[in-house]
This record gives sequence, C-alpha cells and structure tokens, in this order.
Amino acid sequence: MADILFRTETHVFSYRVGGVLIHKGKMLLQRVPGDEGYAIVGGHVAFGETGAEALKREFKEELRADIRVERLLMVGENFFPWGDKPCQQINLYYLAALEDETQLATEGSFRAVDELGQERIDLDMCWVPLEALPNVTVYPAAAKPYLLDLPENIVHFVYKE
Repeated sequence: MADILFRTETHVFSYRVGGVLIHKGKMLLQRVPGDEGYAIVGGHVAFGETGAEALKREFKEELRADIRVERLLMVGENFFPWGDKPCQQINLYYLAALEDETQLATEGSFRAVDELGQERIDLDMCWVPLEALPNVTVYPAAAKPYLLDLPENIVHFVYKE
C-alpha cells in the first residue's frame, strides 16, 4: 500500500494518524530523534484505508501490538519543516487502548521499527507518567493541552512551526 505522502520540488503533504494510548497512568509517546521532545505514536494513512484502520496497522507493524480504537479526539492541521521543505500535514488523533497488554512492554522505554520509503528507522518509545506530562515537550505543541485534559468532543487545532 502506498502512503498518502506527496513530495514536490518545493513542498511536502502528509496525511497521518496518531494514537493517544494511556495505560496504568502513563501515556505512550515516541521520542523525537535529536530532540528532547516527544511525538504522538502513529504513522501515515495508506490509500484506501480509514484513519482507524491505519492506526491499527501502524501499531501492529511498528510495535507488534493490537489496539482498539476508541474514538476520534482531535484533528490537527500541522505546518512544519520536513528537511528543507515546508510540510502541510493533516493528522487525526484517536484515543486507543491495548487489546492485549502482554504484546507490549508497559513500563519504561523500548525500541520499535518503522520504514519510511526504503529507509529503516529505529524509534524510541517511552511510557510517560501522566503527572510528568506537563513538564515535557510534546509535538505538535497545540495538541498538548488536549493530552493533559482529554476532550469529550472532537477538537480542531492548527499548529504552525
């Protein structure tokens, strides 16, 4: 399946999903390479997939874990540099739950693997205690207030870096 990720000579467009996974008072986040911050775990939607299907696939491929998608939490329009090009990204963020907690380390940090194009990327995953969340950097920054207090209704935000 081909990811919905378009690159031109001057711009990048990305359609992505993220999973807000909370387990035993901790949120699973991905360490941003070369940064002290974290990102919401997820990946690109492929042609023909729904957002929920893509999120389940991404967790299975990268973390070897089955998840249940509970509900849509947020829709984000994110604008940031992708290498030397500006990127415009639409991101759907879902509340997710583990189907089987024995499939995944549920404490501390662990490694996962992704493939973007033909490149293998090692990912550092971390369980961040909810009480520590206010003190860590989370990308996109506009999502953080909603991670600290999960919205009951779907919210929309715009993040421009």
